[in-house]
Amino acid sequence: VIDEFARSIRALNKKVDAIVGIESRGFILGGAIAKALEIGFVTVRKPGKLPRDVYRKEYALEYGFDALELHKDLLDPSDNVIIVDDVLATGGTALACHDLVEITGAKVVAHLFMLEIEFLQGRKMISDTHSDVGIISLLKA
Repeated sequence: VIDEFARSIRALNKKVDAIVGIESRGFILGGAIAKALEIGFVTVRKPGKLPRDVYRKEYALEYGFDALELHKDLLDPSDNVIIVDDVLATGGTALACHDLVEITGAKVVAHLFMLEIEFLQGRKMISDTHSDVGIISLLKA
């Protein structure tokens, strides 16, 4: 699985400085992918779990609201990153993370997911607002 993701990322032919993993299953995939590609790994966490100054992005869920946080000092404006999570459903979490990364000035070159639930149209939600960003999913349901 990790080798397949690494191949997909290399096939993008884009400079990638870091993998950004969304809590929590994005940590498992993202950390392993970053190691395979020998690049940095950055965590995006749920509120209140990071010890230093953070950027915060709130977003809507089907049943309420949530937020994601990112340490302010982990990404530079020159960084190109790939966001990794386990499942693409509606796209809300992925877009919140994307916005959070962009606050730092870094550029998102792709989103990567283990599973995409197609009928929820998360891919469309991402591509409607970020048409230049790749979306890679290993499995579709």
